[in-house]
Amino acid sequence: MWRSRECTQPTPGTGGKECQGLDLQSLNCTSEQCPQSEYHHLTASGAEDVALYVGIVVVALCLTLLLIILVLVYRRKKEGLDADVADSSILTTGFQPMGIKPTKPENSHLLTIQPDLTTTTTSYQGTLRSRQEVTGKFSMSNGPLLEPLPNGSHTLHNGKLPSDPNDFMNRLSSQTYFKTLPRDNVNTSYGTFNFLGGRLTLPNTGISLLIPPEAIPRGKIYEIYLTIQTKEDMRPLWLNPDHVTLLSPVVSCGPPGVVLTRPVILSMDHCSDACLENWAIRLKKQSYEGTWEDVLQLGEEVVSEPYYCQLEAETCRVFTEQLGRFALVGESLSMAAAKRLKLLLFGPAYCSTLEYNIRIYCMDDTQDLLKEVMQMERQLGGRLIDEPHVLLFKDSYHNLRLSIHDMPQAHWRSKLLAGYQEIPFYHIWSGSQRTLHCTFTLERQSLSTCDLSCTLCVWQVEGEGQSFTLDFNISKDIRPLDSDFLLMDNCTPALAGPSAFQIPYLIRQKICSSLDTPCPNGADWRLLAQRLKLDRHMSFLASKASPTSVILDLWETQHFHSGNLNQLAAVMAEIGKQEAMIFLVSDGEC
Repeated sequence: MWRSRECTQPTPGTGGKECQGLDLQSLNCTSEQCPQSEYHHLTASGAEDVALYVGIVVVALCLTLLLIILVLVYRRKKEGLDADVADSSILTTGFQPMGIKPTKPENSHLLTIQPDLTTTTTSYQGTLRSRQEVTGKFSMSNGPLLEPLPNGSHTLHNGKLPSDPNDFMNRLSSQTYFKTLPRDNVNTSYGTFNFLGGRLTLPNTGISLLIPPEAIPRGKIYEIYLTIQTKEDMRPLWLNPDHVTLLSPVVSCGPPGVVLTRPVILSMDHCSDACLENWAIRLKKQSYEGTWEDVLQLGEEVVSEPYYCQLEAETCRVFTEQLGRFALVGESLSMAAAKRLKLLLFGPAYCSTLEYNIRIYCMDDTQDLLKEVMQMERQLGGRLIDEPHVLLFKDSYHNLRLSIHDMPQAHWRSKLLAGYQEIPFYHIWSGSQRTLHCTFTLERQSLSTCDLSCTLCVWQVEGEGQSFTLDFNISKDIRPLDSDFLLMDNCTPALAGPSAFQIPYLIRQKICSSLDTPCPNGADWRLLAQRLKLDRHMSFLASKASPTSVILDLWETQHFHSGNLNQLAAVMAEIGKQEAMIFLVSDGEC
């Protein structure tokens, strides 16, 4: 039994007190206090209520179990990770190399192997969402991006696929490690990937990330990004200007901490002369705390480490099993060590004043800087007035000088008081200033004077130099377009699955199974590595479960734009592995 009371007639006001005592009282209802008929009524009613509640609980449990079964069936169908191939279209049309015409049997001069669709394999049957549209947004799961692990690393939530495209960058920027991640879409690419792999590219920068098949564990779906650090105030602060110089862009790929079962390959330009006798070149990686650490030195790699590097003439290929922020630096071992500088000359696209300015950029020879300067000059109304030139800048402590000569004095004069301009050695050698340039201001005697002829000289004191002979009409825009001097990269920023690779997946498997097994006469992966001039990397390749697969990964990164499958097939024929031949085109086009 219970009873309550309220003080409402009237309600206390103007300082009046509430009623004295308890507002709610209760007392056990015994047989003496409760009427017998009412007791039986409550008992019967309670039994009916119990039956009703039990029925509701049973129905709820059935609905919950049905919902769980539907979710599991949906996820298994979406990921296609535990069933045999149900849709083989991904193994046929989807695996044709990009831009390659089908083989014509009547014209084919080399063996062509069709996919073995009888092979039991596992296929991704859902939708690989390749981010082909360029937007400034990321999409991730609604949970926190990174959760700490006991060892201080992080893992990516990868249950439900993302639905909110607006919060990814905001959550990334809240992490100390990612505070410098750019929020614009100019220098960032991203995509969704699973075990089929793919690639990310920053067009016209020379920067790409190859995610080989099986690098992402089966059952995982990762949202991966690739970006370049451009802000000068956020450049690495670990450079010693006396010896060390930045040789590459500062590139981030992530999220860090995701589990990879084999290395991905990060490609980026470098500006060294690639003469390792004169350099100690190191790969640096930024830690979660923000400090930069050496993770390997070229020529002294440890195959058990998660990093490896191949230095080519103008490109660095970084094999890494851990994503993060990377940069290549060099310490000169002698004054013969040299960096490649790109020299760019710009002038106004249109000039209506007596003054005419010529800007000469002296920057590291990497494609990302070339693209950045082109975009900046386009905003300033500038235009290339000569072809780009390359200058080797040595670690000789001498400055870079620039001068202008041979102007027709009757029509033009230089407003520069000194005979030349000079850029200090350390400003160039450190690589910390991205767009170094000098400006020559010329003045014509009359607006009717439009023909300009002169010679510009750029040289390092007691070192190499370049000269530019200019002869053109500043009022007639007959100079070639800026794009004529750029290797225009029109590829999609994100490619997921088979479209990201030249070698079809099943043919790749045939090659690996054929060459991974050691052969007494050497006709195995070792001979393939020699034919592709990868002799220096034999120890690294031998440490991998499938050396052939790593070789083919590297071939994919080197030949994405100009891959010649016929040439690769010819190498396979030389090795004598006819059963590992690949799809070819009769006319040799790719």
